[in-house]
Amino acid sequence: MCEKNQTQVTQIRLLGFQSLNKYRSLLFIVFLLIYLFILVGNLLIILLVTIIDHLKTPMYFFLKHLSIADILLTTTIVPLMLGIIFVEEGVLSFWGCVIQLYLFGIFGFVQCYLIAVMSFDRYLAICHPLRYSSLMGPDLCLQLVIGSWLLVSLLISSDILILIQFNFCDFNSIDHFFCDFGPMVELATSDTSILILQDFVINIFLIFFPFAFIIMTYICIFFTIFKISSKFGRRKAFSTCSSHLITVCAYYGALITVYMAPSDENSIHINKYRSLLYVVVTPFMNPIIYSLRNHEVKRAMQKMAILILQNGWKR
Repeated sequence: MCEKNQTQVTQIRLLGFQSLNKYRSLLFIVFLLIYLFILVGNLLIILLVTIIDHLKTPMYFFLKHLSIADILLTTTIVPLMLGIIFVEEGVLSFWGCVIQLYLFGIFGFVQCYLIAVMSFDRYLAICHPLRYSSLMGPDLCLQLVIGSWLLVSLLISSDILILIQFNFCDFNSIDHFFCDFGPMVELATSDTSILILQDFVINIFLIFFPFAFIIMTYICIFFTIFKISSKFGRRKAFSTCSSHLITVCAYYGALITVYMAPSDENSIHINKYRSLLYVVVTPFMNPIIYSLRNHEVKRAMQKMAILILQNGWKR
């Protein structure tokens, strides 16, 4: 409870991009267009994987769920961010802020596991091609995806359950465009050392373990590729995982930039802009990576376009 001369925080003020207010019209248009592209691009991937037969494989099944996570992540953050840009700041109820933080944590960090699962799929496809079909069956694919969502939800829930027990008194302004974990913890007037320690341990499971697993699978993949005698065979094997490798670099590059950059007195303010890397930039890049660099997706898009045109002519 707050002390007698303190007021319990019931609303959170999000200051947004006040230093860039003179560019707010431009920012609003740019982020709106990016958000629309993210929606259309990822929905297109989901639609293609759902209806096109040759994309109904484990790799594209995982890509479909990665696209779902991208849409949910950006929809949790960007519409409110656009409103903040338009009116120069935003106000959320305290519980609305907690819910946004909770959903952001799930949709953001589940991608670590989905990307790790995709690397496991590429490992089996390249290192154990003869056993791939028998090992990576539909049941295992579904179990891996459901397990990823459940595990991340459980870990994020444990952080949130401790956070909501803290006192939040008097000061209610966050220099950010959404309710991120760091600014919310700094807003608390209770001792947050236990939560910070727990969050560090949880981040080992959310970020480090999946990343270490990805590195190990790619070490095995590269050794296998180098053992292939023909240049064409090596190129073909590498092409099957090149798009995923770019996604790994983009996603973990964004996380490392935000969470592992040197801290200073301006780090929280700077992290507000760094957060845009994984809130909008990475979800924006994924449809491009998997459409422009992937021949199977291009072929699926052509096939769907032909089906649409044929149905239009029949009408």
